[in-house]
Amino acid sequence: MGEAASGGGGLMGGLIGGLVGNSMGMSGVQKSLILQLNSPLSLPSDPQARHDIPRAMNMGDNLPLIPAQKEVYKSSTEQYSNPEQAEKPKGRILIYWGCDENVPAGQPRILDAARMSPAEFGRGMMGRHGSGPQPPSPGSAAAYADWPNKVNDKRVPSDASLLGDHFIHGNFSPDIRLGIGRQQDFMAPVEFDGVKGDTSASVLLRWKAIPTSIGYFVMATGSDGKGGDTIIWTSSRQPDTGWGLMDYLPTPDVQRFIKEKVVLPADTTECAIPKGIFGASQGAMVQMIAYGEDLNTVWPPKPKTPDAAVKVRLKSTGMLMLAGREERGGGGSSSDTSGGRSYSSQPREKSEADKTLDAVKKIKGLFSF
Repeated sequence: MGEAASGGGGLMGGLIGGLVGNSMGMSGVQKSLILQLNSPLSLPSDPQARHDIPRAMNMGDNLPLIPAQKEVYKSSTEQYSNPEQAEKPKGRILIYWGCDENVPAGQPRILDAARMSPAEFGRGMMGRHGSGPQPPSPGSAAAYADWPNKVNDKRVPSDASLLGDHFIHGNFSPDIRLGIGRQQDFMAPVEFDGVKGDTSASVLLRWKAIPTSIGYFVMATGSDGKGGDTIIWTSSRQPDTGWGLMDYLPTPDVQRFIKEKVVLPADTTECAIPKGIFGASQGAMVQMIAYGEDLNTVWPPKPKTPDAAVKVRLKSTGMLMLAGREERGGGGSSSDTSGGRSYSSQPREKSEADKTLDAVKKIKGLFSF
């Protein structure tokens, strides 16, 4: 899921999008890749385009870029323009922030759906987000094609590498050549190196440094277990719900958010969730993202009028479940000498934290963020 800037006139927006780093979740580590191509040229009767890949990908010689049907859609701005028409959410959102052992004064910030209009509630949930152009999509240009698709959706091998020369060509776009170096290769996975504590106390999260990461962001979501309040904590030093930050961010935004103490610097390897935030919860879902450095280039190199613009963007994500007081010592969690790691990779029934996360996603959907 990446993006390519489309210029004026005949500039074609080409994308090696979502050169995503490894993603670690409950099912383990996997690599993901999404290629998206926008062109101002109309599709011919027999549209053909492909992305020739280096041998290091271990996926054959090329990946076909297949045109998609145009879709009628609204931008996030249009969808959010009249939130009064949306279903009114229920309950409260309690927002905490900062890597402190104890809850700092002035927290939490409370969003109360019963006391706020949908517009106020939506703005409160929105938080910070990335700037810049949106990724290519059906309907945003005369022609759009992508991979994976109905013709080819092969899985990216665990040993795949993006290093080498890439060549995008077809009969509805100009040729595009691109070289990928180590900084834009697949990122290492998010790996938690130790979790000390549980939701009844301060929780210290540690993770392995990712060599090509330029910054990190962590958030946790749970509930109070009784009154129906949803609890959100983020690693930011500034109040933020985090929803707009758990996705790709342009490199300048990452650098700006680091200066604003919203995103953790690349040399950070630990962060504490303050004591008592999830004390009454049966568990909490922790999500973490490592941001990669964008590559922005044009083809041909340094022309007066380039034929194409290419953006490569990367991220590595991971998640784990923190055990609540009622779950400590249970058979569903695993622990080791790291001092209390509490997460499970086995299928299980939905916990209270899972149900809470589902509820928060439903609230997000009401406001399209």
